[in-house]
Amino acid sequence: MTKKKHEHAEEKEPKKEAVQDPKDVQIAELTDTLQRLQAEFENYKKRVDKEKESFAKYCNGKMVARLLPLLDSFEQAIKNGNGADIEKFRKGIELIYAQLYSLLEADGLRPIKAVGEKFDPYRHEVLMQAESDKDDTILEEFQKGYMLGDSVLRHSKVKIGKKKPENLAGEEKNET
Repeated sequence: MTKKKHEHAEEKEPKKEAVQDPKDVQIAELTDTLQRLQAEFENYKKRVDKEKESFAKYCNGKMVARLLPLLDSFEQAIKNGNGADIEKFRKGIELIYAQLYSLLEADGLRPIKAVGEKFDPYRHEVLMQAESDKDDTILEEFQKGYMLGDSVLRHSKVKIGKKKPENLAGEEKNET
């Protein structure tokens, strides 16, 4: 009987091992879920990157298609410019400029006001300063700046006026 009890006890032990701790089961399930979610997220990121790339190509294609009439106009101007009146050629170039400007303006492009305006470091880049009775006022624009919506695409490159400090002006008067 002891042998039977001993054999019977051995049979019970494996059964105890077969029953897993509920915490271990939960850990395994959560680990599996986490791994699947990580894989899904990586696939999502790859899909979004592909969609962004595809959208950028689509937008570029639309912009290029809108620029084609300008290309046609330039080709026509060059073709007709051989031996033609320089004034007609100039007018043709002005028309092409107007077409391009209109196209960009329709997409929200607008120039940054500069000459006569108060200097704004968020819109203007100072290249030079000159003595002036109007402090921090833009005297000259070297390169036009542009905004697209509320964002600065390119800062205006400007020359601003600076008042001469009064104490220096007073010292010079005293010396004379």
